[in-house]
Amino acid sequence: MTDFLKHLINEFDLPLGNPVLVFSLILFIILLSPILLKRLNIPGIIGLIISGVVIGPHGLNILEKNSAIDLFSTIGLLYIMFIAGLELDMNEFKANRNKSLLFGFFTFIFPLTIGFPVCFYFLDYDFNASFLTASMFATHTLVAYPIVSKLGIVKNQAVAITIGGTILTDTAVLIILAVIMGNTNGNLNQEFWLRLGISLAIFSAIMFLVIPKIAKWFFRKLESEKHSHYIFVLSVVFFAAFLAEVAGVEPIIGAFVAGLALNKLIPHSSALMNRIEFIGNSLFIPFFLISVGMLVDTSVILKGPTALIVAGTLSVVALAGKWVAALITQYIFKYSTVQRQLIFGLSSAHAAATLAVILVGYKANILDENILNGTIILILITCVIASFVTEKAAKRIVIESEDEKTDSVVANRMNEEHILLPIANVKKIAKLLEFSVLIKDKKSPNPVSILSVVSNDEEAESNIIKTRNKLEEFVKQGSATETKVNAITTIDHNVTSGVTRVSREIMANIIILGWPVRTGLLDKIIGIDEKTESIIGNTDKTVFICDLVKPLILHKRIQVIAPPLAEHENGFDLWIIKISKLAQELSIPLFLDCNQATKKAVEKFLSEMKLPVKITINLFDDWEDFLVLSRKINEDDLFVLVSARKGSASYMNLLERLPSKLGKHFAANSKLIIYPQQFDKNYFPQGYEDISSQPLNKGIETIQKLGKDIGNIFKKETNN
Repeated sequence: MTDFLKHLINEFDLPLGNPVLVFSLILFIILLSPILLKRLNIPGIIGLIISGVVIGPHGLNILEKNSAIDLFSTIGLLYIMFIAGLELDMNEFKANRNKSLLFGFFTFIFPLTIGFPVCFYFLDYDFNASFLTASMFATHTLVAYPIVSKLGIVKNQAVAITIGGTILTDTAVLIILAVIMGNTNGNLNQEFWLRLGISLAIFSAIMFLVIPKIAKWFFRKLESEKHSHYIFVLSVVFFAAFLAEVAGVEPIIGAFVAGLALNKLIPHSSALMNRIEFIGNSLFIPFFLISVGMLVDTSVILKGPTALIVAGTLSVVALAGKWVAALITQYIFKYSTVQRQLIFGLSSAHAAATLAVILVGYKANILDENILNGTIILILITCVIASFVTEKAAKRIVIESEDEKTDSVVANRMNEEHILLPIANVKKIAKLLEFSVLIKDKKSPNPVSILSVVSNDEEAESNIIKTRNKLEEFVKQGSATETKVNAITTIDHNVTSGVTRVSREIMANIIILGWPVRTGLLDKIIGIDEKTESIIGNTDKTVFICDLVKPLILHKRIQVIAPPLAEHENGFDLWIIKISKLAQELSIPLFLDCNQATKKAVEKFLSEMKLPVKITINLFDDWEDFLVLSRKINEDDLFVLVSARKGSASYMNLLERLPSKLGKHFAANSKLIIYPQQFDKNYFPQGYEDISSQPLNKGIETIQKLGKDIGNIFKKETNN
């Protein structure tokens, strides 16, 4: 018993050495510190940093800064930079790249301009030490980025230009570091610049030309192996970090570039993105924040006034430089005060690149101990201030965006959104479910409902059990994206009746169908099979008919064509929102062909709803020669045809034949046909909802088409 107690006591000797105990302690800190500090309105990030100060070697010495801590810290830092690149809205970034460049210049030059004279004249350091310390002021680490990510404002323009500026200024500073080190060692010659330029060019070519092609091939060949996707992505991140280090810059640059390279291949609402964010925010990033706190040496305040003066000066200059850069950016781009605060909050935290610069300078005897200790205090101060400012500004932006007036009809429709996904082919349901998740409004409390209609015969009950077991796999697929999926099995005499009835029972407003396979003569004449046509005719819902030939992430753009008077359909606003959301999720451009009146309506709607998507609209009126569009459709395009129900404002007889033409002339393309909702859900008087003229209309239309085809045959024979 005595030996057991001695062994137990030895396990708790400080600093802790048992890796299991160390890991348990850190997990408890990650779990409890944000919860406890939340009651004091202190951001969870600060709690993790302060926890690192307390348990670190300069605090209670519970943990030492060993290789295991360094490993997880490095992974966390790379994760922050990778997620920042991954979540960056590339369309928004391209549209504002000049703003990002200008902000990057401001947030680099102002801290450098303010910092160099202070270090050179006030702190009395030599040129190399002053210039290196001043360049450190220009760096910033996205420590507060998880705050804006959690609050869902990463696509705000202020966030986009700050992230863009981060990579520019950090790259510039790290290149300055390499130059100063070369100058100190006497190696700053033509060979140095040539080697640096060539290595960076090779690194960029590998990341932006080779890696995306390999990723596309991997995702296409192993589409069903979802878990291997995460391992592949993680491998790319660390390989990119290694390549960046070989190229002569810091690994964080490589991680950020990896995020940019894979940006278009990982939609924000996908299961893969959910896994990346979940593991990073739960484990690796908190580890990094704790390790930052472990660097802080609080004893420096007892080492005399010099250490305090240096620490205070560095902190004031670093914050002042970033504040001036944010202020100038606000005035030039006419941003709001809260956006300026958000830019300042995100760009004022100093951690990774700052520490890398100072440690390299300290080890090379360019900087002294006072600068090192002052920088560590600066890291704590700037991380605390950045977290407070960012959270306050981000919450104000969220509140202001919620208070903005939007169209009440559209807002109510989005909040009540319910997507119904009837299945006919289990093999195709995975792609249709992925499409449903990408276009689904995250504010809607309703699930994506997968429906299977079982024939009402003697084997109905056993078939229901078999079908439910098959659908459970897709319920799990939905949960991986944090999207609730509801499996529904029902008995009915035919599929159409079952789909129509269930869509009314659950009050679905969107029905997503797979592309029909036409078999009979009548199907080939009409262009859509009888079941699909019947569902369209007997339901007044927005219907998406999907033929997803390849994974959605492999498409390069979305090409939409809308008929004249499409703006007068009741479901006009809904399909614009959904296609815009799809383009935003896939980070690909959106093109629309329509007439002048529809163009004006679309532009007005986008302006009123403030949808964050860029649409290129081309005028198109030649519906008789519809196939002329094939000249501008590429194999990697997602082709979308906005059709219409019979009797609606935008209906034309030509629309009935277009589905079959799409299947024939665009066989290699992924295709969507949209039938917008025609009436409001309260259009029909009570008791008359089941009355439909669809069978009569269908019969008349079919006879008309047969007559027209026969007439064309006789005309050809007469001409011959």
